[in-house]
Amino acid sequence: MVDVILGLQWGDEGKGKIVDYFAKDYDVIARFQGGPNAGHTLYVNDKKIVLHQIPSGIFHEDKTNLVGAGVVLDAVTLKRECDSVAAFGVDYRKNLFISERTNLILPTHRALDKASELAKGTDKIGSTLKGIGPAYMDKTGRNALRVGDLLDKNFTTQYIKLRLKHQRLLDSFNFQEDISAWEEEFFEAIDFLRSLKIVNGEYFLNDKISAGNKVLAEGAQGSMLDVDFGTFPFVTSSSTITAGVCSGLGIAPQKIKEVIGITKAYCTRVGSGPFPTELMDETGDFLRNTGNEFGSTTGRPRRCGWIDLVALQFACMINGVTQIVMTKADILDGLKELKVCNSYKINGEETDRIPFQMNKLDIEPIYKSFEGWNTDIQAFANYEAMPSQMKNYINYLNEFIKVPVKYISNGPGRDQLIIT
Repeated sequence: MVDVILGLQWGDEGKGKIVDYFAKDYDVIARFQGGPNAGHTLYVNDKKIVLHQIPSGIFHEDKTNLVGAGVVLDAVTLKRECDSVAAFGVDYRKNLFISERTNLILPTHRALDKASELAKGTDKIGSTLKGIGPAYMDKTGRNALRVGDLLDKNFTTQYIKLRLKHQRLLDSFNFQEDISAWEEEFFEAIDFLRSLKIVNGEYFLNDKISAGNKVLAEGAQGSMLDVDFGTFPFVTSSSTITAGVCSGLGIAPQKIKEVIGITKAYCTRVGSGPFPTELMDETGDFLRNTGNEFGSTTGRPRRCGWIDLVALQFACMINGVTQIVMTKADILDGLKELKVCNSYKINGEETDRIPFQMNKLDIEPIYKSFEGWNTDIQAFANYEAMPSQMKNYINYLNEFIKVPVKYISNGPGRDQLIIT
């Protein structure tokens, strides 16, 4: 049996904490897509740690953690991350496994990412410049180097061949930056990666499932950044939705049971791209500052706005979401009035459906207003005690989306989660 946890917005929904919370009920936690641009923030013993590529179950000693084939892996970032995890007393060598089909991010991928983004000028996508897009391009172009290739005696030859191809592309961008230091760091990290447990991820995982183990598939980014169904072209380069679990881990669709979708009580977005409910006023500043809405990987300020139920309903539909976790509900504590977007007005017509190519349209969000609860909900231990205004807010979401909000996060702590 496989359950899935993924984001329903533009990422940054707080997936790390939620995976960490649910991990105790599973035997295996598996990352199925994305790269080191994902920053999953956890608080362990009141200390903050951000995981970029290691699955968020790593702090549970008896759990198996697998980096799946759908991930693009930066060995340098992984090495640093393993050092950070070890500082918490975790023996990552015991329970961290890497699929041999996982694609590698090379130093030249990072250079290509930077060169490409600079060439776009004002049309830049807002890439984190981690080399993720170029790495996925090599994957679909059938040029990629994969973790299993590290065990081949001809790995360096394969690396040089791909590097020369990249260099020709960099020359076309007139990219002059010296990346020799990146390469030195890369090969040190490659030696480290060889020392970890590299497995045939598909058989490894399916054998676990056949043995009755429970698997939690962990996604990165969010559904509205999906390469096919997100706000294209302002998207990531992988399949961030439930379908990506099957292609990223090598498991069959019928193995998937619960799909746990995570949404904030409001909306945020990092980088460029359409964001219909974005607030460019004091309320937007309040959400950003109170919610500490700054990228866990990049530190970039996040754009903030009201919750978008048109997008949320769409994300639930394409993912087959069976239950929702709402994070950062406590950030709304200080607002007297709350709004939710329940439709768009486009060219004078109202719709509750996501249009094609949102960035080419003038979208006016239509809002429904709610009275704020104006109470510190971190003080409440159960849903029954929550303010009636909050229950009204949640009930409306349940009715509109037709997927139940089963959990509400009322603080950053790993146990601050209310069951409705």
